[in-house]
Amino acid sequence: MSTALYHEALVAKARQATGKGRLAGATASARLDNPLCGDRVTLDIRLEDGKIIAVGHEVKGCLLCEAAAATIAELAPGKTSAEARALAETVKRMMKEGVAPTEAALDIFTPVQTAKSRRDCVLLPFGALEKALTGL
Repeated sequence: MSTALYHEALVAKARQATGKGRLAGATASARLDNPLCGDRVTLDIRLEDGKIIAVGHEVKGCLLCEAAAATIAELAPGKTSAEARALAETVKRMMKEGVAPTEAALDIFTPVQTAKSRRDCVLLPFGALEKALTGL
């Protein structure tokens, strides 16, 4: 295991597991699978008055996937659908283009930018977020 990739803050975020578990009364849900590595994410969101008020997730995957889902559960509440989509887009650009994070909580994923084979692990939960928000 690469200590640069799986640094202390990232491991702590995954273990913190903010939002872990399915969300009762979800407004929208999405499940995505990565057939290459076997990761699976189910993400639930609850919206009220145009804002996300809660996020739940069930992750069957690696530490990076768990940390990304926990980060969504930490950052998404209080955001509008558009703001949550922008968050997902930021992470996508971080992973694919190497751009700097726009929120301090995303800094933990910066080392993954150089690990091409692991980027999809971070992107999977953010893709589930985008899918859950589709049509809202």
